[in-house]
Amino acid sequence: MAISISVLMLLVILALVFLRNGALKLSHALVCVLLGFYLASTSMAPTIHDGLTATTDMVSSLRP
Repeated sequence: MAISISVLMLLVILALVFLRNGALKLSHALVCVLLGFYLASTSMAPTIHDGLTATTDMVSSLRP
């Protein structure tokens, strides 16, 4: 659960930075949010979640 909250916070911060810089219009952000909601209700949601979990596990296991 902590990983998904961290990813959510990262995406929110990036969206706010893009909105403030003018690189992301509010209408584009709303379309992205709606796409996320629709993807969450499809059968692809577990696959996307598993892929993100595997990626975060791989990144967290890397040692500099």
